[in-house]
Amino acid sequence: MPKETLVVILGPTATGKSYCGIELARRFCGEIISGDSMLVYRQMNIGTAKPSEEELNTVPHHLVNILTPDASYSVADFQQQATELIHQITRRGNLPILVGGTGLYIKALLEDYRFSSVEENPELRHRLETYAQEQGSTKLFDWLHREDPAAAARLHPNDIRRVVRALETALSGDSVSQEKQHELKYDATVFGLSMERDFLYERINQRVDRMLEAGLEEEVRTLLKAGVSTGCLSMKSLGYRQMAEYLTGQCDFATAVDNIKKGTRHFAKRQITWYKKMPYIHWFTVDRSLNYEKIVADMADILEKKIKRM
Repeated sequence: MPKETLVVILGPTATGKSYCGIELARRFCGEIISGDSMLVYRQMNIGTAKPSEEELNTVPHHLVNILTPDASYSVADFQQQATELIHQITRRGNLPILVGGTGLYIKALLEDYRFSSVEENPELRHRLETYAQEQGSTKLFDWLHREDPAAAARLHPNDIRRVVRALETALSGDSVSQEKQHELKYDATVFGLSMERDFLYERINQRVDRMLEAGLEEEVRTLLKAGVSTGCLSMKSLGYRQMAEYLTGQCDFATAVDNIKKGTRHFAKRQITWYKKMPYIHWFTVDRSLNYEKIVADMADILEKKIKRM
């Protein structure tokens, strides 16, 4: 049975993935599936750099604004929903285009990770979280590495929530996932956007400044007033966590802003590390002239040649 066709556009934050995705969707009767773990949340628009209403209405978008801010969402949820969406879009005769920067989500979908069915163990989870608080994230990660080296290789030591879940699963006699090493699930064309690091960091800092001008502080204040807990997964994300710390008196405004910029730069570095595990990416460099028209034209040329061969 032939594999379903899929186009993917990924890259670090602030590299212009949404623009390229929309332009390709316009040219190829495409529908966009978000591969960003934060765009699923409603009422969280500024801090997530969510596409505007106009952009969302330009071409069909999926997995955007589907959950309340207090809901949980996992890579397994994404994999299941994205898989079904690819089926549906293909049946409609359109081209599914996955756009986003959450490396684990995209890699899990493309390489068909198999996720554990182990039920949550609240008592064990509490014990592991306490261990992390008392002993530190490094020792928790070392524990996971001893129990499940494959899971540890996919996670960042500071991602305590996922490390705890992986360790909880491993100690229950299973592993978080098993990936297929050599063959992608889809007939996928995977495009990546990259930038010279200094330019990328400039873009990140400028983006944070624009978020602040657009009202990030008020967006977070509104969420807190609505009862969204700082313990929610969505509120632990970049921008929201730091601004909530300022609004709850844990730091001053300048410190919060600096932490957002610094945290986003570190996040971009982690994204790049993830992409190095994906050798099938066809990279394009965005230069200081913002050569997106040329990049989109080159992407389209690759896709047109591929379609002609099909």
